Amino acid sequence: MNLLDEVSDRCIRRALGFAGLGVGLVLLALSFDLALAFRSAGHLVALATATMLLLAWQAPRRDMRHSEAWAILRELAPDWTERPGRKELQARMRVAWRRRLIWHAERVGALALLFWALGFGFGLLRGD
Repeated sequence: MNLLDEVSDRCIRRALGFAGLGVGLVLLALSFDLALAFRSAGHLVALATATMLLLAWQAPRRDMRHSEAWAILRELAPDWTERPGRKELQARMRVAWRRRLIWHAERVGALALLFWALGFGFGLLRGD
């Protein structure tokens, strides 16, 4: 994995960590009704997946110089971001950003399906 993929992964996983914290708190708050808790978690995780897919769709037009990924890249490899070929670096960063967003969206989407299946299963157990 190259440096651009690692930077993209770091940004995406940080955001997913915060989203996961929110989903976990919703699961905890609704733990009195497991079917409702898992269905709600499925909806929230699907929303995170849709957000990542929307960001991936917008990636080819995004100015990466105003992103967290560019700030991290500037810290890790300052000579890359300061040299005259920044436009090529931005284009490569957009491609890496889009590819990693889609990769993560596929996995998070599978997690949403798992939550919905668990919600459906617990709903059947209680007679919904």
